[in-house]
Amino acid sequence: MAYMSQEGYDNLIAELQRLESIERPKASAAIAEARDKGDLSENSEYDAAKEAQAHLEDKINKLKSTIAEAKIIDTSRLSTDSVQILTKVEMTNIITKAKMTYTIVSENEADLRAGKISIQTPIAQGLLGKKVGDEVEIKIPRGTIKLRIENISIA
Repeated sequence: MAYMSQEGYDNLIAELQRLESIERPKASAAIAEARDKGDLSENSEYDAAKEAQAHLEDKINKLKSTIAEAKIIDTSRLSTDSVQILTKVEMTNIITKAKMTYTIVSENEADLRAGKISIQTPIAQGLLGKKVGDEVEIKIPRGTIKLRIENISIA
């Protein structure tokens, strides 16, 4: 089961619709075009088109599975007492004094450029359940990071 925001769920639905209505017909057309070129036993374009279609169908099936298992979180019921999924956390690196803000989201919604980190990341795991003012040490691939939670809000 994947917990996610309504926005994340809507984005998955839109991606599934795009794949089914635009990409799937393109893949079928590429196969038909390659098939029209003759002998299939030595037709690398046909093989490539079939492989691309298989990857597309796999992606569609995975999206359908994720959508079917999705549990949408009602953000109006979230609390800012502690860090949890779909909360925005403002922190200060105790050593470097650098400020950072991350929103904790499902794996499907993670987008580091948008400040959204997966609940599966070491930083998110280290922050879960913590409160404003708490100082935490989190092991990350490059060592240990020391953070102080400055604010928690609903994303």
